[in-house]
Amino acid sequence: MTPLAPGSTIGILGGGQLGRMLAMAAARLGFDCHIYTPEADSCAARVSARQTVAAFEDERALAAFAKSVHAITYEFENVPAATAAVLEASGAPVSPGAKSLAVAQDRVVEKAFFASIGVATAPFARVDSRGDLDDALKRIGAPSILKTRRLGYDGKGQARIASAGDADNAYAAIAAAPAILEGMVKFEREISVIAARGQDRAFAAFDVCENEHNGGILSLTRAPARVNAPVTESAVAATRTLMDALDHVGVLAVEFFLLPDGALLANEFAPRVHNSGHWTEDACLTSQFEQHIRAIAGWPLGPTTRFADAEMHNLIGDDVGLWAHYASDPKAHLHLYGKGEARAGRKMGHVTRLTPRN
Repeated sequence: MTPLAPGSTIGILGGGQLGRMLAMAAARLGFDCHIYTPEADSCAARVSARQTVAAFEDERALAAFAKSVHAITYEFENVPAATAAVLEASGAPVSPGAKSLAVAQDRVVEKAFFASIGVATAPFARVDSRGDLDDALKRIGAPSILKTRRLGYDGKGQARIASAGDADNAYAAIAAAPAILEGMVKFEREISVIAARGQDRAFAAFDVCENEHNGGILSLTRAPARVNAPVTESAVAATRTLMDALDHVGVLAVEFFLLPDGALLANEFAPRVHNSGHWTEDACLTSQFEQHIRAIAGWPLGPTTRFADAEMHNLIGDDVGLWAHYASDPKAHLHLYGKGEARAGRKMGHVTRLTPRN
């Protein structure tokens, strides 16, 4: 692909905060962005040159959108497969490609793909019926966690099973949807790798970071992670293996469980910029958002050098009401997403604090 010249238009599927931050990064590089979203008032559209408000199933709107842009990407991985097919058929390059999207959308396919490339995961089993759940519990045991195969995020679509007696309630909690049963593992901490792969197959990873969750939602990310060099090298190598196997172009995030013995188990990956990479915007020479735009535009990847230690806190729901406090804190870098209603569990912004490296 010939690198996109400044002044070109990048289409972004989805109108949330990740699309907003991608559009802002693209603007700094001289690109316009065109947001495609079903939402009439999206936070991404308010910082973009154009928007199309239409359903992801609207083939006529998708075709018109594709003709108006020079490259297409997405800010979330649950874009319908048919949407991606329509856009690819239009001739506009879609990055990351359909393979990354298809694997990430289905937890069973995702876990099987990890296994096929030699990346270890927690034990898992496919659950398509109530009887399958009983069989899976016999093989995997409890405690374990039942998750819908598709569309779950931030703790949604999940039910914990402490013992076999919880199976009925867990199955009802996910509304008998196609699911996966995953064995619970005792881990020391969760870490994640944010990395990018370019059109030319160049690879660049940010420093490994570690995450803490509250109620299934990411609460805090620290960079760098408190891990040794062998763990860092293993996590980055597994991420690169995954990206090469997918022929992925753009940013991708992989979450890993670090076990007490130093082994790593892949939890899941996101074929896009990620919440646990927000710290890069304030602490690195190139942010994950600029890096993604560079990759999909066919530009060289930027340096991932980290010049400060970072702690990123999500502002969830009513936390955003503390904006004035954070705005008056000289050590706080405040990022607000421009969302109207501060609902419980809704990500409204984040704040990052930096500590200069010695």
